[in-house]
Amino acid sequence: MALAEKAAPKSAAAQPAPTKTPTKMNVKMNPAKKFKMPEWHVDDRPVPYDRALAFMEAKVALIREKADPEYVWLLEHPPVYTAGTSADPKDLLNPRFPVYNAGRGGQYTYHGPGQRVAYAMLDLNKRGPDLRLHVQNLEQWVIDTLKGFDVDGERREGRVGIWVDMHKHGQPKGSESKIAAIGVRVRKWVTFHGVSININPDMSHYSGIVPCGISQYGVTSLHKLGLKVTMAEFDKALKANWEKTFGG
Repeated sequence: MALAEKAAPKSAAAQPAPTKTPTKMNVKMNPAKKFKMPEWHVDDRPVPYDRALAFMEAKVALIREKADPEYVWLLEHPPVYTAGTSADPKDLLNPRFPVYNAGRGGQYTYHGPGQRVAYAMLDLNKRGPDLRLHVQNLEQWVIDTLKGFDVDGERREGRVGIWVDMHKHGQPKGSESKIAAIGVRVRKWVTFHGVSININPDMSHYSGIVPCGISQYGVTSLHKLGLKVTMAEFDKALKANWEKTFGG
């Protein structure tokens, strides 16, 4: 889920084992302080993954060393599998797309067109050096945004990401699917990587991996849930919910 370099506590990078029964996580959020709104950039064409990694590396250095403004980047990637620091090689079932070592916490995930990726480059030296709170804020940001489209996104104890109870959507009781993945890295308390939310990706592309190392549950998207949300509509909702959680 999260990977800290030097300054952050090692415990924040731990990857818990999946639980057998779904258990909701009740997280108490601290009221967001007021901060200056980060710079926002939206790419309307897929950005190659290696190019995005290089940009984030450079931007994090500028934020830390040159006091550049914080930055939120909304984009899509061409089809790609990425491996976090906890990735198990056996979870790469069929490398039909390029595979990158992402450097973030977590295991294998998929990125591709129709998926909104949101990279958040924030200075926790100013916001407070709390990596767990940053991850919780990212989760809450996604949960609040999904709520605006009548989707109940939920945390699960022992499972990273945001989950949907599929029983509410006509599937058998106990069925759950992941709609958003989270993977974070922090360098000298400046964050990068972030979240990815399935709007309308090609869901068959997930067949090449065990997403996040969890085989007991599926993956879903807004379109798969019957919600024909556009990327622009979702972007607007993400920005509208940012200040509520991150305080600007």
